[in-house]
Amino acid sequence: MSVDAAGYVQAVTAHCPYLAPSLARELTGWTVYEAAGETAAVEAEVFHAGVQAAEWVRPFTSLPHGVLACESIVIVGVGGQVVQWPHWALKNLYGPVGLMVGKFTAGERRTDRGGRQIPAPPVTFLPVRAAVRPRDPRFLAATPELAAAVASAVDDGRDVFEHTPHHWEEIKQWAQHLLPRQ
Repeated sequence: MSVDAAGYVQAVTAHCPYLAPSLARELTGWTVYEAAGETAAVEAEVFHAGVQAAEWVRPFTSLPHGVLACESIVIVGVGGQVVQWPHWALKNLYGPVGLMVGKFTAGERRTDRGGRQIPAPPVTFLPVRAAVRPRDPRFLAATPELAAAVASAVDDGRDVFEHTPHHWEEIKQWAQHLLPRQ
């Protein structure tokens, strides 16, 4: 299965200074999945796909132009709800080793920090990319502990699962404890 996101990707280069150079160096990948089954099963598979993407991106981050590496996990047939928990868990697992995980929902309207309208994505996807430590913590203002972890992140090769559970339902419970206090 494939999706046609070329027009969207090209339009978003005006809002992301790293996207055009990443595309030019062929460091942006897109892996497409079709959602099928119960919500919990789809969440588990989205999480697993996110871990695969993160582990693919990690080695690139220490290379020249590694900050441009990005793998986007496209999930066809879902809205934002089914990617919410996998996204949150992935952010918390991989932020401390210098990766950012985004979440974009098909049709979602957003503005950039300059107030300009960002094109609505044609599909729901999770981009996994190297963190830009001086800039990315501002995207995490609602989660100051995670912002601090990203700002000081070092990928020392650690196993991000060393002190966390390995099964999706347990990971989801672990991630719930990391929600910001209201």
